[in-house]
Amino acid sequence: MFMKNETSIKYFYLLPFYGGIQNKSFIATFFFLIYLIGVFVNSSIITAICLEVQLHKPMYLFICNLSIVDLICTSVTVPKLLYMLLSGDHIVSLSQCYTQLYFFVSVGSAEGILLFIMAYDRYVAICIPLHYHIILSQRNCTLITFGIWAAAFLNSLLYTTTALYKSSCHSNIIHQFFCDAKSLTKTTCTSTNIFFIVTGLEILLFAVFPLLCILISYVNIFSVIFNMKSKESRRKAFSTCSSHVTVISIYYGTALVGYLIPSNSEVQESVVNIVYASIIPMINPIIYGLQNSKVQSAL
Repeated sequence: MFMKNETSIKYFYLLPFYGGIQNKSFIATFFFLIYLIGVFVNSSIITAICLEVQLHKPMYLFICNLSIVDLICTSVTVPKLLYMLLSGDHIVSLSQCYTQLYFFVSVGSAEGILLFIMAYDRYVAICIPLHYHIILSQRNCTLITFGIWAAAFLNSLLYTTTALYKSSCHSNIIHQFFCDAKSLTKTTCTSTNIFFIVTGLEILLFAVFPLLCILISYVNIFSVIFNMKSKESRRKAFSTCSSHVTVISIYYGTALVGYLIPSNSEVQESVVNIVYASIIPMINPIIYGLQNSKVQSAL
């Protein structure tokens, strides 16, 4: 599988778990259940929000979009993993690999922006409630939603196009269960300065900047909540933010761990990617479903 001639690589060989797999059927069943639960819960939330008129509000529109992101994320990665585990065929063509990368980067970009918009929604609702329906009107929410997905897909197109110009010649073996940018970078043998510049801009625009905006939003939110005189008002305000804070903590916590991991730690990278690409998309809708009474009643 090791190739030195950069023109000879026409496919990649994915090794989902470093060091081999002892019980493929058990692991396949585990990931199938994760995928099944994720698809069922996300689809249920999307359906409930679309059909329940009382949930046609900005906050629930963004929750619906987050469920769409999670649904696409697991559908891009897990079915291919199940196929590899059950068939034993670990070969992925270049077109399949970069298509997978394109959609994964798309939903990753969309999720970063969505989490910031959801924080801004809570900021407007708690800090300037009288202007809520003006700032987050139906028209503005539609434009915001369109802008999120347009930015995500265009950004992913730029990123994937840049990745295509890298020449892969060191090895065509990827120690992951899907084609991610970090693993593809390890296969390159040519200068990747442009790719790393684009990657840096990606992290800045779709991870660091949204996180800073989220932190600023919550600093203002908590300052308003702590100044509320009524304990009941504070409790209700905290309850509207708890789901979002939990999701943000899990999302950025996992991303931070993945970023700080040494590049030679294949096992830990695999664990982080599994959590990030399959576990979190299943957990997010459960968190919103369990902690939001209106979503529960709609379901």
